[in-house]
This record gives sequence, C-alpha cells and structure tokens, in this order.
Amino acid sequence: MTSQHGAPESQTLGALIHQLSQQIPELIRSEMRLAQAEVAQKGKRAGVGLGMFSVAGLLAFFALAALVTTAILGLANVVDAWLAALIVAIVLLAAAAVAGLVGKNKVAEAAPAAPDRAIQGLKEDIATVKGDHHG
Repeated sequence: MTSQHGAPESQTLGALIHQLSQQIPELIRSEMRLAQAEVAQKGKRAGVGLGMFSVAGLLAFFALAALVTTAILGLANVVDAWLAALIVAIVLLAAAAVAGLVGKNKVAEAAPAAPDRAIQGLKEDIATVKGDHHG
C-alpha cells in the first residue's frame, strides 16, 4: 500500500530523515523569499510616508516664508497686498497639515516592519517538523 504521496508506508526512518533533510533547505529559502517580499512592501509604504513628511516640511517652510512676507507687507503698507499674502500662507499651512496626516497614516500602515506571514510560516514549519500537527 502507498501513502498519499506515492511512497511506500513502510519507508524507513532513515529514508524519511533523508527526504526531510533535502526539503528543509528549499523550505527555508522559500520562507526567506516571502520575508524579503514582505519587508520590501512595508519599506515602500514607509518610504511614501516619509516622502509625505518631507512634502509637509517643505510646504510648512513656504508657509512660514509667506507669513513673514505677510507681516512685512502688512506693516509697510496697510493695504490689500498683505491680505493676499496671508491667504496664501493659510492655504500652504492647510496643505502642509493634510500632507502631514497622510504621511503619518502611511508610516503607521507600514509598522511593524517584521515579515509576519513568513514568521508564521516558519513557526508552522517548526511545529510540523516537531510532529505537532495542530497548526
């Protein structure tokens, strides 16, 4: 009689250990490839989030420059020019706030950077090797 894999059920323990020793390196390599893919995906998300933080910083810098210009224009000529500069500064600050929130959310999505699926797969593989088939 044969098992579901087509091997005789009376296969020796030595033959089973030999098969296992040949399959373990490939199993480890496949789990490592999964871990690399997960880390790369989370790294990309963190990169987008950090990029949005950079945009927020740049927009905040421009807003500060516009606010300084507004103060100068407001003190020099109490006319319509300072009001226009103030409106531009407020719009830039609002854009910076939105970019900052989007960046924060993107970084939060990427954390933690641990390859969760690969770690779970390795735990299951170890449990299988130990003979614990409960999953």
